Amino acid sequence: MIATFKIQRSILLLVIACLSLSEGAYAARVKEMASISGQRGNQLVGYGLVVGLDATGDSSWTSSNSGVSQSVVALLESLDVTLPAGSRLNSRNVAAVMLTTELPALAKPGQKLDVTVSSLGDARSLKGGTLLLTPMRAANGVIHATAQGSIVVPSAELAGRGQRLQGNQMASGRLPGGAYVEVAAPEAVNDPTVELNFEKADYAQTLRALDVIAELVGRESVSALDARTLIVRVPTDPTERMGVLARILEADVPSVAGPAKVVFNARTGSVVMNQSVSLAPFAVTHGNITVRVTPRGRTYRAVDGGLVTPNASVMLSDGPEGKLLASQGGASLEEVVQALNRLGVNPQDLMAILQAIKASGALGAELEVI
Repeated sequence: MIATFKIQRSILLLVIACLSLSEGAYAARVKEMASISGQRGNQLVGYGLVVGLDATGDSSWTSSNSGVSQSVVALLESLDVTLPAGSRLNSRNVAAVMLTTELPALAKPGQKLDVTVSSLGDARSLKGGTLLLTPMRAANGVIHATAQGSIVVPSAELAGRGQRLQGNQMASGRLPGGAYVEVAAPEAVNDPTVELNFEKADYAQTLRALDVIAELVGRESVSALDARTLIVRVPTDPTERMGVLARILEADVPSVAGPAKVVFNARTGSVVMNQSVSLAPFAVTHGNITVRVTPRGRTYRAVDGGLVTPNASVMLSDGPEGKLLASQGGASLEEVVQALNRLGVNPQDLMAILQAIKASGALGAELEVI
């Protein structure tokens, strides 16, 4: 438990150190912020059979009326092999699998693709199996690729004293370069304009990108459609068009501060926040922990009438339930979370405290729990 808290604290400090950098100290290229409309990947899927397994395949296919058995019979018939009537297949060396991959934008016939192979039935392992020739289709039913080859299943086994421990998932694997593109990806029409679609709908960020692109192609050649889209006029000649788009996509755009947001991972206890997060004065008690946020060096009055001058803007009480004190200033959320981590607050308590701060209106940011 102590080691877990140390890891969480180290991660938090690293995140805070990164966030302490100035917003204007870095920039992102246009290619990392936006994509060209029409140039996108296409997901492909296929159904196939894996053979050559060491009795680790599907058990259901031995039944004559199962889907796997019908697939095997159909495959054999396509190879001009006819099984005797009433014959019963009895082997667990075959497994039904689903194949998935992505056809990259502008992919051409003959290019290789990596394929993920996943068991569809109750096969225990695909290790050592070979995928038979399988077509892979897009959502419109067009066959864009075919896959075949030996499946790579990374394994981590520990054995000793008659026991074996399997350290990873054996019912799925990869075919590195196991598929060939048969039909080219849909190509975008060479229109005189190109549409840049930004990942975030941010008026300020898109306006900065517009200014940067205008310096490259001229103000009259670029216009904004909305907070996410820019329309750029480019040459229709393929070579000139490539040069202009290369300069645009490599251009650096100064970043802008995004919306204030705090993301909390309920499983790991990780807290990530951006520099736009603000914190108003507050006091909260959770169990035996009291958190008070006050301005540094300012004297405030406790509920019992005494005067207290704190040395820090974040104070914690760890012990019997403390008194809530009135506060008039604020500290950063980073300081509050750091202080809570020093006390070893578990993720559930940390999430409850952050939610209470947000509910009270003291946290000027969106709180997202994942």
